[in-house]
Amino acid sequence: MTIFAIDPGPEKSAFVQWNDRKHKVIDHGHVTNIEMRQLLKGREYDYAAVEMIANYGMNVGASVFGTAYWAGRFSEIAREATHKESVPCYRKDIKMYLCGTPRSKDKDIRQALLRLVGDQGTKKAPGPTYGLKSHTWAALAVALYATTQIKQYEEE
Repeated sequence: MTIFAIDPGPEKSAFVQWNDRKHKVIDHGHVTNIEMRQLLKGREYDYAAVEMIANYGMNVGASVFGTAYWAGRFSEIAREATHKESVPCYRKDIKMYLCGTPRSKDKDIRQALLRLVGDQGTKKAPGPTYGLKSHTWAALAVALYATTQIKQYEEE
């Protein structure tokens, strides 16, 4: 099963293409949202997973609304490409899955991902997470969480 996971942003978004059978990152990047639309249309993948926006009672601005807009757009494009609904992934659920607490920070999530997927390695000897940085770590977290959700759904 191949997952195209997205950490959306208002102007640029990160992605990881994850192969669950091989337990491997196939591709990753941080691109403009226009480029992301083209990737979603042009890639081969079984499911798309998009980190969604949730309201925790805080005031938000244009950036959050822009991110929500693009998350919806990406979900629609993925549905057209795969004929399946994308997997909505909420940050709180991802934190619970990876770290066991919704209070975990980005560094905790990164450490959990390194344990689950493997070390970054070096340029001469790249590891399974080599080259991931910033928002691509969040996209990998989306991919792993979505994989468990898809497997649960398929078992039902």
